[in-house]
Amino acid sequence: MSAKIDKISITQPRKEELTAQGVFNWPIWECGISEFSWSYSDKETCYILEGEIEVTTEEETVTIKPGDYVVFPEGLSCSWKVSTAVRKHYNFG
Repeated sequence: MSAKIDKISITQPRKEELTAQGVFNWPIWECGISEFSWSYSDKETCYILEGEIEVTTEEETVTIKPGDYVVFPEGLSCSWKVSTAVRKHYNFG
């Protein structure tokens, strides 16, 4: 039996690429310093404007910071540790 392994994708695209995708028109989500568990029922794509987050899954721990374009795969379960308040553009689907 093999488990489906989906990892968090982090890139740093140019502003032109983000604009072309309409990222700056996506809603904004904000979160203060906190720790919580989260599961993704759908794929989430987001662009980090402010803050720093450490996200831990069964497979890896990643640090997310401003300028990161992040894709969380559908079905992912993880723990968030927000060390600096976060503002991000986000999109589901």
